[in-house]
Amino acid sequence: MAKDRYRSFLHDEPENIQWRHGGPPTYDAVNKLFEQGRTKEWPEGSLEEIVQNAIKSWEMELSHKTRLQDFKTINPEKFKLFVNGREGLSGEETLKLGSYNALLQSSLPEDLKPYKVDEETFESSHEVFRSAFPRGFAWEVIKVYSGPPEIAFKFRHWGFFEGPYKEHAPTGKMVQFYGFGTVKVDDSLKVEEVEIYYDPAEMLGGLISGKHPNHPMEDGTKSSPPSQECPFSK
Repeated sequence: MAKDRYRSFLHDEPENIQWRHGGPPTYDAVNKLFEQGRTKEWPEGSLEEIVQNAIKSWEMELSHKTRLQDFKTINPEKFKLFVNGREGLSGEETLKLGSYNALLQSSLPEDLKPYKVDEETFESSHEVFRSAFPRGFAWEVIKVYSGPPEIAFKFRHWGFFEGPYKEHAPTGKMVQFYGFGTVKVDDSLKVEEVEIYYDPAEMLGGLISGKHPNHPMEDGTKSSPPSQECPFSK
């Protein structure tokens, strides 16, 4: 297996690592999406590239490792994740929820939530977004404002809505959002705190724009359910 250029720990792991799906993941599809759609190409060894790859490596561990003790990117005893000013989540809490559920918690009334964290598990949340973004959901650093020990950066997240999101039909359009983050690291550059600020509506708004089978169209009829054909058969 070829080494992943953006996730430093992916192919340098001992055999006793417990992977969520039996072995290390492959990122070929989303790496291609990233390389085709990125707006910045940082010089090798630059602070921007180091921060970008470190966040990708942390996300890989969070999504694919089942034990916090196997993480190389964080300090498990001190780690906290803060999203949009909400109460911090510990490493174990973040690992139990999964990245999507951790990032999409909301104080909106239940009937107004386009995504309900309480109704999703780690596995179901990842399946929902794998379905909506068959080629993956790429991430890039736009700018780094400060270096260690407290790194501040602007980022962009994007993908193409080419599969169904729950009961909403795909539109084929790009869904993207920008955000701001800070990362606090210790002397060995392991992450102690992550703070993320972004507008979840920028992502979810693009996903619920697809036709819903129970919503009437302009002529008063209801839209047809999404086709069950394989999206890659055409």
